[in-house]
Amino acid sequence: MSDPSDFSADSAVYKTLLESTRAIPWKIDWATMRFAYIGPQIEALLGWSQDSWVSVEDWAARMHPEDRERVVNFCVAQSKCGVDHEADYRALTKDKGYVWIRDVVHVVRNAAGEVEALVGFMFDISERKKTEEKLVALQHELEALSFKDGLTGIANRRQFDASLEREWAQASRDHTPLSLLMLDVDLFKQYNDLYGHLQGDSCLITIAQVLGQAAVRPRDVVARFGGEEFVILLPETDAQGAREVAERCQRLIAEQALEHKLSPHGQRVTLSVGMGTAMPGESPSHGELLQAVDRQLYAAKQKGRNRIEGG
Repeated sequence: MSDPSDFSADSAVYKTLLESTRAIPWKIDWATMRFAYIGPQIEALLGWSQDSWVSVEDWAARMHPEDRERVVNFCVAQSKCGVDHEADYRALTKDKGYVWIRDVVHVVRNAAGEVEALVGFMFDISERKKTEEKLVALQHELEALSFKDGLTGIANRRQFDASLEREWAQASRDHTPLSLLMLDVDLFKQYNDLYGHLQGDSCLITIAQVLGQAAVRPRDVVARFGGEEFVILLPETDAQGAREVAERCQRLIAEQALEHKLSPHGQRVTLSVGMGTAMPGESPSHGELLQAVDRQLYAAKQKGRNRIEGG
């Protein structure tokens, strides 16, 4: 490795400043692809001695395998074009760990405009990366929560709307049926008045869990539509298949035997169900399917509740 004075125009003060910073200065001769200089701080950070940084092969070899090809190709391409650049990567330490590095690179040209050298600084950005990762994880968590009903833990209206739009488009492309169930807990206001809102919340949580047991395919969506209303979206399901799911919902709820002393249906919690099936390529819109199923649910309640209407 060349004498460090090559890096700094014979200035002892400048050299002292460079080597007292936390950033790690370096210089690479373009013709030989060898390090003309690298700051002694590199040993404290990565464990590799200053003298062990001989060529760009050492730099590439001490990079995380998952980052190596991307970073090396990018830096070489930018340098050949004479473009200053920066790259983030994981540098391997001598004890087999790794540190997140940001390499800031300046391309030095000679009088003819040809690339003569690369100079730059390595910065330890590990703490910044940890913070970024925490923020990304938090963002994902918040996004997940924004699509989840706060009480029951199942999908909320927002996720249902997004799923309905997505599945409608998919069904239109595939020419497959799409079915929808809308379910209402019968006489739930009376249930709340009699047993209290805490017990009412517990009842809704149980119902949500049971509906999840009735619609188990990966693309089936069980969502709380609002209040005591739930919806189940059934891709690639015809009317007969939708009715089977609706009947399964009612049967599983009946097996729970949730007491409801003000219900005329065996003094147990029951469901009214509206259902509908569409062929998206032939039907006007998913909004009309939703409206049609809502009308069927209304009919089920008008006809005495604890029943399934539609087809």
